Amino acid sequence: MSDAVSAAPRVPRLVGLAWGFLLVNTLGFNASTLIIPFPHALGQVVTMGLLLAAFAIALVLNPRIRLRPSVYLVLLTLLALVATASSLRLESGLGSLLRCFRLLVFVATLWLLSVWWRADLRFVRFHLRALVAVLSTVLAGLAISPGAAFSGPDGRLVGALWPIAAPQVGMYGAVAIGLSVLMWLHRGLDGRSALVISVPAAVLLLLSHTRTAMLGLVVALLAAGLSSVFTEGRVRRFLGTALGLGATGAVLFGAAVQTWLLRGQDSQQLASLTGRANVWDALLSRDRSVDELVMGVGLTDKSFDGLPIDSAWLSAYNELGWSGVVIVVLVLGSLLVTAALKPPSPQRTIAIFLVVYSCVASYTEVGLSDASPYLLNLFVAAALIAVPIRQRTPL
Repeated sequence: MSDAVSAAPRVPRLVGLAWGFLLVNTLGFNASTLIIPFPHALGQVVTMGLLLAAFAIALVLNPRIRLRPSVYLVLLTLLALVATASSLRLESGLGSLLRCFRLLVFVATLWLLSVWWRADLRFVRFHLRALVAVLSTVLAGLAISPGAAFSGPDGRLVGALWPIAAPQVGMYGAVAIGLSVLMWLHRGLDGRSALVISVPAAVLLLLSHTRTAMLGLVVALLAAGLSSVFTEGRVRRFLGTALGLGATGAVLFGAAVQTWLLRGQDSQQLASLTGRANVWDALLSRDRSVDELVMGVGLTDKSFDGLPIDSAWLSAYNELGWSGVVIVVLVLGSLLVTAALKPPSPQRTIAIFLVVYSCVASYTEVGLSDASPYLLNLFVAAALIAVPIRQRTPL
């Protein structure tokens, strides 16, 4: 007989740099006041250039193009192929081809990086560092020019150095909080580092007034905690304390919580989900050909009749038809089921957090059918629950 030993290659430091470039590539471009204004075209050049740099780094580090088999990456590849086939009809203009090229390079880079999937928290650390770097630019913008930082709709916090929209600020903050808390609970991060990350991230999340990110954080942390509550005493104590403090805070500061949640909106605005329902109704009532029902209209700027769609599901339906919706369901479902079937571990807990957060956020955020930070979140989840590479060696 022979012993099984790990065959996973050493992870070069440049993998973290490539990962950071990928995250920067997914940054949006919000029409907010900037401390140093620059045109949208320049922002596109920077983000696209960093995507190509990430691909080049991954290719240099993995010249033999060793790939890890993964249901997640296979489904992403299928998604990119459907997007390409749909966009080649040019129903959404030439811009759809550029978006397809970006998605194809994005997916190819993820494939190249998959060779460094290991049964550890390495990609979680890469992701957390990249999130902290992005949030640091938001925090720096707030410190330098509060007026520019609060130039978002209804005075919400946005990026003043790089034009990051308020929902993205909230999303980055929520994911950073969740990862740092779970890493600390499982002793992958010391308490001081967890506080240094999570406290400023929580402040930025609150100032961004992003209700979806807040709801996603609470639900995902609860789901992740329950997945290990019977095996980790530290998690049980944390959940009990958090629920107790949450209930106490709701009673003592109920009026402030309600004001934050309402965001100055009336009942009509809340009923229409800040106008989203009107866009959704118009999108669903649009007459579509059989081709459009199956394949969609191709990749767009995630808008319909000039208004943002703000729903990952309806965006996938509009751009990629029912084919895209089915693939997204398979992506989320396969990751969630695989994570749930894994034995309790820090990797499983964090993977559940990332997948559940993406499911909650998908209701009012886009990003599951195109290159986005949500696909990076799910890549980290897939890396956490991947079967470690092992090979047999002779005695």
